[in-house]
Amino acid sequence: MGLITSILGLGRSAGSIGSAVERVAEIFLPNKTKESLQQHQEFTAALEQFSTEFQQTSSGPFDRFVNALNRLPRPVLALGTVGLFVYAMIDPVGFTERMQGLGYVPDPLWWLLGAVVSFYFGARELHHFRDGRAAMKNMAIAPRPVTIAPMPQTLVQSHQSGGVDANAALDDWRRATQG
Repeated sequence: MGLITSILGLGRSAGSIGSAVERVAEIFLPNKTKESLQQHQEFTAALEQFSTEFQQTSSGPFDRFVNALNRLPRPVLALGTVGLFVYAMIDPVGFTERMQGLGYVPDPLWWLLGAVVSFYFGARELHHFRDGRAAMKNMAIAPRPVTIAPMPQTLVQSHQSGGVDANAALDDWRRATQG
């Protein structure tokens, strides 16, 4: 190859012309090699995020017991609600009496119950949100560069001359504002 370039006299100018043509071509068509490399990096980063998310730490018996207790409220609330429907169908009179009894509970006690439930679920969501953010800090995804090709001059001239790509509403608006 070196002999051919020295005989033809191309040398460095052929390389610079080739790289210029490559840069111009990448405006219209993305470089497949670079795009594949970027997709591979994103995929690898996603896999690393998932692996850090699902790593388990060893915990003692007390931690396992507390985690088991923390998992109870949602199923108990869901099953308790279904149980109320079953109870209402089995013993409607007893259900009505119990529900009337709830009417005698003072309002401050309802507010306290609402605050306890809200803080429990809110703290739980905040804990999971913070854990997710900590895992995200360990992951670094390079942003994909966005290249926007300029509008070809032929389209601009076609629009200005009233070609097929012209916008009739925009032309009417221009005429109305100019005169």
